[in-house]
Amino acid sequence: MTWLDLPPDTGFGLDNLPLGVFSRDGGAPRTGVRIGDLVLDLWESSSEPEHGTGSLNAFLARGPEAWRHLRERLRSEFTDEAYRGALEPFLVPVDQVTMHLPVEVGDYVDFYGSKAHAENVGRRFRPDGEPLTPNWRHLPIGYHGRAGTVRVSGTPVVRPSGQRGPGDFGPSQRLDIEAEVGFVVGAASEPGTPVPVGRFEDHVFGVCLVNDWSARDLQAWEYVPLGPFLGKSFLTSVSPWVVPLAALEAARVAPPPREVPLLPYLDDADQPWGLDVTLEVRHNGELISRPPFAGHYWTAAQQLAHLTVNGANVRTGDLFASGTVSGPEPGQEGSLLELSGTFLDDGDVVTISATAPGLGGGRISLGEVTGRVEPAPVP
Repeated sequence: MTWLDLPPDTGFGLDNLPLGVFSRDGGAPRTGVRIGDLVLDLWESSSEPEHGTGSLNAFLARGPEAWRHLRERLRSEFTDEAYRGALEPFLVPVDQVTMHLPVEVGDYVDFYGSKAHAENVGRRFRPDGEPLTPNWRHLPIGYHGRAGTVRVSGTPVVRPSGQRGPGDFGPSQRLDIEAEVGFVVGAASEPGTPVPVGRFEDHVFGVCLVNDWSARDLQAWEYVPLGPFLGKSFLTSVSPWVVPLAALEAARVAPPPREVPLLPYLDDADQPWGLDVTLEVRHNGELISRPPFAGHYWTAAQQLAHLTVNGANVRTGDLFASGTVSGPEPGQEGSLLELSGTFLDDGDVVTISATAPGLGGGRISLGEVTGRVEPAPVP
């Protein structure tokens, strides 16, 4: 129970408590925690300096013990009437705040972890061959994206221009979405020291939603032999609230059965990190797909282990994304390429939201990430 008057169906109850960065009335950005339809100003209510930096990085760098302590403190304060008078002055309606990018992103990596998505795309690109590449079942395929174009939900999606084929330059005609789940690194790792699957929780603070917008025509022409570049680097949108891993404990599930034996560094039999998260994709307000994340072949713990197995380190604020989330059934596709073969027009609005089982038996919300397509600039 809580002394707060929360909506009965809120996805932002005591089980959730996501962190984000907000401002109000032109003030400086600071850290907040969402509870129901309110935001608690952690900078004003606690005066802890890391909450006034305009980024979650300083707090996340303190590591898992600090994350647990804050969560326990907030749950205690929101349930004990004795704290009501001290906290109420620092609670702000969520519709009166402006949300900002929650972290300073140092590195961004995008994976390709959904078997259904990889098969759907492979069948389109290689109709007469095996849809999965020979390495796909053996390792989490990924690529390094552009951290500087990771932006918060609501940032306009300016249609990118580039080469669409030999001698053909212009605005992308095949602008697409990619519905993904993102993972935010809190505690850094040491260079040269891999992060095993069993240490996932020591380094990853929480989860957000990602739309990794894709210009399929630019991508198709440029990606051989080195992979995605301009077709992916123009914008990656993320949701403003980062849901702690601790809030997703009830959503943990076993990943799908492995189709080839795993190398020891990817063996997660004792540390399953599948997550029963259901995404919803809306195009101009209409629900068009419900991708299930529970069936994702490669888990985030395996992706982090693979990302670091060569000695690469992760830093506070780093973001890595699951890859497009798609399921095996119609209506579970995470991209328009798979769903309809049609693409986005100027003015289209795409919103991705998600929920997961909560610790109290209800469902928690991962918020939403949205973007409106704007025309390409006139040369």
